[in-house]
Amino acid sequence: MGDSPRAGQPTLGMVSLGCPKALVDSERILTRLRAEGYGISPDYAGADAVIVNTCGFLDSAKAESLEAIGEALKENGKVIVTGCLGAEPDYIREHHPRILAVTGPHQYEQVLDAVHAAVPADPNPFIDLLPATGVQLTPRHFSYLKISEGCNHKCKFCIIPDMRGKLASRPAHAVLREADKLVKAGVRELLVISQDTSAYGLDRKYDVNPWNGEDLRSHILDLSRALGKLAPADELWIRLHYVYPYPHVRDLIPLMADPDNALLPYLDIPFQHSHPDVLKRMARPAHTAKTLTEIAAWRAICPDITLRSTFIVGYPGETEAEFQHLLDWMEEAQLDRVGCFKYENVNGARSNALPDHVDEDVKQERWERFMEKAQAISEAKLQAKVGQTMQVIVDDIDEDGIATCRTKSDAPEIDGNLFIDAGTEDLSVGDLVTVEVDEAGDYDLWGTLG
Repeated sequence: MGDSPRAGQPTLGMVSLGCPKALVDSERILTRLRAEGYGISPDYAGADAVIVNTCGFLDSAKAESLEAIGEALKENGKVIVTGCLGAEPDYIREHHPRILAVTGPHQYEQVLDAVHAAVPADPNPFIDLLPATGVQLTPRHFSYLKISEGCNHKCKFCIIPDMRGKLASRPAHAVLREADKLVKAGVRELLVISQDTSAYGLDRKYDVNPWNGEDLRSHILDLSRALGKLAPADELWIRLHYVYPYPHVRDLIPLMADPDNALLPYLDIPFQHSHPDVLKRMARPAHTAKTLTEIAAWRAICPDITLRSTFIVGYPGETEAEFQHLLDWMEEAQLDRVGCFKYENVNGARSNALPDHVDEDVKQERWERFMEKAQAISEAKLQAKVGQTMQVIVDDIDEDGIATCRTKSDAPEIDGNLFIDAGTEDLSVGDLVTVEVDEAGDYDLWGTLG
């Protein structure tokens, strides 16, 4: 966060909850505040006021957000609430009437107005310096790159379009300008995020803008190609998240197989389920896609591709036969990284009104069976990597000299790790190094420096 606040400098604290997209919102808010001369406090005691960026997707997330607001009120007393739960101001004030202000997701100007009212700015242009990359809440060697807001889909279990609106893509040249600045500042991994990365540019009708003397469409293929050329492939990783399996996604795979392009052979695809009837009840946009055929086609082009996804078990009306279909699909798909959630109602979601909700005990039992299947697949896939040599990025080195790293198959915080427990004296966080894998577990690897 930079230097300690100067004497008399107005100072804000930030509690950021939820997904990486919300984290980017927090970074943008803090960057704007730093540009106006505010200091950033790492604790409640040093802050003149606290901003809580909330999550409101699931009831459990709402509970966490309300708890965080309550803690901030107790520890500091002056609290401004923003983020997804901010779309329900009456709900928040019902639980915490003492908050100063509530704004919805990515309403940056309203947040700044609330801050100005609570803690007036007092900038010193000769002392208050803003980092070239703005304020980052991630470690310096990786950064999230948000390419669009909102979503055009109407999945019955999701209220994100109601909270964040329809798809609104950033111009491609603006995305690349931000990415280029981050890379030049030393970022080694860019994680591309949005609600629907595959749909990037659709709302802009794939308009064309100049970039480095060439015409560039606002399209995920053109954007990925340009991002992959910002630095040599052995110096930069570009990772795509939240990619719906539209037909044009297959055009990305040759880029991932190109050794001269920094686009990683990694796709994060929210499949959610496999059975066509469940997907239809979900109103998923790709419910008719032949996903197994697509997966086989991707692997034919890029055998090293890593596929990660998340699934929902216990969706209303899910039968044992439909769930078994999912387990059989998993066995055939052999996805590399998998997460799973038990369905829960969300206030305002259309799925709440569906018939035949599944008992909680059945949801739990199915979740356990699903995770047992996913763990067995993960263990076998990782065991097959023993003996391979691969590039990893160093995320942390503890006081005992054990380095926590990630392979190209691992996104931060959601996937596994690779650990190096010897010879790390000359390593630094953010290094890209070569290791030989010599041990595998259920989700993690261990290796030796090459």
